[in-house]
Amino acid sequence: MFKKILVTTILVISLVYSTNINMVFADDIDELDDIDEEINEISIETAGDVTNEPKINARAAIIFDRATKEVMWGKNENTKKAMASTTKIMTAIVVLENCNLNDEVIISKKAAGTGGSRLKLNTGDKTTVNDLLYGLMLKSGNDAAVALAEHTSGSVEEFANLMNNKAKELGLKNTNFVTPHGLDNENHYTTAYELALLTDYALNNETFKNIVNTKSITIHINGNPRIIGNTNELLGNLEGVNGVKTGFTNNAGRCLVISCTRDGNQIITIVLGCDTKKQRTQDSIKLIEYAFKNYMRINLEEKIESEFENWKQINLNRIYINKAENNHIELKLGDIDKKIIPAKNNEEKDIGLEINVLYNFEAPVEKDTKIGNIVVKKKEEIIETIDIKLAKTIEKKNILSYFIELLTFYNNFIIINMLA
Repeated sequence: MFKKILVTTILVISLVYSTNINMVFADDIDELDDIDEEINEISIETAGDVTNEPKINARAAIIFDRATKEVMWGKNENTKKAMASTTKIMTAIVVLENCNLNDEVIISKKAAGTGGSRLKLNTGDKTTVNDLLYGLMLKSGNDAAVALAEHTSGSVEEFANLMNNKAKELGLKNTNFVTPHGLDNENHYTTAYELALLTDYALNNETFKNIVNTKSITIHINGNPRIIGNTNELLGNLEGVNGVKTGFTNNAGRCLVISCTRDGNQIITIVLGCDTKKQRTQDSIKLIEYAFKNYMRINLEEKIESEFENWKQINLNRIYINKAENNHIELKLGDIDKKIIPAKNNEEKDIGLEINVLYNFEAPVEKDTKIGNIVVKKKEEIIETIDIKLAKTIEKKNILSYFIELLTFYNNFIIINMLA
């Protein structure tokens, strides 16, 4: 009798433990009951201290400016980290670039049996790529991720190859994918910076952008309607938030990728490895408010062109080209990579330009010859170097030109003597 009770107890404990293992992979396990009130309280807590450097719980984090592709602020942003279900950003973009949204998908046994956060798909269920994408990005369905992977490439393994090929295409050197859902695997990782680059790329896709900006939607499984909501706690609850993705596993901790737009300026914030859901919410709000209240965008292109025009008015005539057909010189600037840069509100005065030019040449000098550069600095840090080039070829004098010049000189000499 004692043995039966002991065996039963062990089985019950094992079942509870197994259930808990699956539960900890859900993005929304401790969904806040009163999300509006909770976020309002967090916003009030963080509003009083947005001028100082953010102090956050996350193990890695970043603020990324979409317009300039600049890192505005970072914490361990280049350190490899597990990224949990934020993996699904890559899953979605690979599917969108390889599949038809209206394709029918029949759910396999493997997809239906995938644990963690689920769309609750069953073997043999029928739905579309489009509805699975909403289930993937809103409900964070791991079963939807496997179903999409199998539909796209035949297997999870082949789909991971597509993911990694896309990562290489985007220049993500510290990122590797093993699965389409992001459950813990030591070979499945990224960095906050590279996840920001991936998110920036994905947001250029209109379908992706619309999906991640959806608070709730009705999808259809086997023709039956099902309403699903977004696990992104800030979407619809914080000004300007329009995406992107939540994540959680035991190894990755709480993760959140946010896209936020205010006054036409869009940033991406990422927090990886938070201890609790409330802390990832707090951290994300801190980063968003810090970015929008402490940074401005400087039109570097306008500043460079304006100062270059002023320089030319004073210095252009100093450039001398020996043996030139004529000394009428036209200059142009090379490409300006960083046309706009983010800077803290008090840093515009630290942006300075150095203009360096060679003043003596000998003809002929070809069009597009580099004769100098403009070095843009923020204090002592070089942030941009632009070539100064000749806008047209300066021809060398020929014999006829010398003869005409001599004749002109002789005629002027005669005229001067006659007037004398």
